[in-house]
Amino acid sequence: MDNELNVTYITFDGHVELHKYRYLYFVIMFTAYILIICSNSTIVGIIVINKSLHEPMYIFIAALLINSLLFSTAIYPKLLIDFLSEKQIISYSACLFQWYIYYTLGGSEFFLLSVMAYDRYVSICKPLQYPTIMRKTTVHMFLILAWILPACQISGGPLMSVNTKLCYLILKGIICNSTVQKLHCVTSTVQNIYGLIVFVIAVPLPLLFILFTYTRILIIIYRSSREVRRKAAQTCLPHLLVLINFSCLSTYDVLVGRLETNFPKTVYLIMSLQVILYHPLFNPIIYGLKMKEIYKHLKRLFSQDKLN
Repeated sequence: MDNELNVTYITFDGHVELHKYRYLYFVIMFTAYILIICSNSTIVGIIVINKSLHEPMYIFIAALLINSLLFSTAIYPKLLIDFLSEKQIISYSACLFQWYIYYTLGGSEFFLLSVMAYDRYVSICKPLQYPTIMRKTTVHMFLILAWILPACQISGGPLMSVNTKLCYLILKGIICNSTVQKLHCVTSTVQNIYGLIVFVIAVPLPLLFILFTYTRILIIIYRSSREVRRKAAQTCLPHLLVLINFSCLSTYDVLVGRLETNFPKTVYLIMSLQVILYHPLFNPIIYGLKMKEIYKHLKRLFSQDKLN
């Protein structure tokens, strides 16, 4: 029975002095989780309720924030349980599932950011054709593909790992991501090639596409009036801030999974917390404060609450 337990379960070894700070960790992360749920849900609710925001740009923002909610729900409950548990363990099958969800939703984030960049490109560079290109059916198709494509692309990695023999049962981290592959007895060349192909499709290609669209946008607005430049900045700046933030954290995550790094455990913990904290927590703040129409409805909502 003990042998079966050892084979089946993986121990997280990324926590720093958990026995001493477990309640502090729990309170901080529980507060962050509540803030993520409330802030993202508020912006999504505002977009759903107000018909004036039923435009492709705001629909894609809502989808991005829903993606953040799904991502956080896949990570935080298990993390909070670990903070209060004597042993920070997870079954291998559950670990593979968390790995799958983690990267599927990460891929969806890049896809949605690409679609948002395309939406801004059409809106600014081809304004007369915008209603024809960004129809309701096109928006719905983009939203479906945003979750279906990454789900299919990422599935190969965890499926190939299901029956792989484990030689190590201690995971250097606090969540299950690509570092799970370091627990395997034998490094799979096929799995590495597959992972590299998926990574190129999911990250560099969308980034190149986004850079191309924003280069075109910059060329157009440079030749335009001050009013056009102001409006373009209002809608494009939040998108760029989110993109830069998410790209940097994704790059770190990929490098840690692929390279033999020997950072101190505290550095690993801080970076891991940034990966799961930053974009779910700051996306609604960036879009809520920087997007004029959303901010206007937010201000009105909180003004009504004060009056009541």
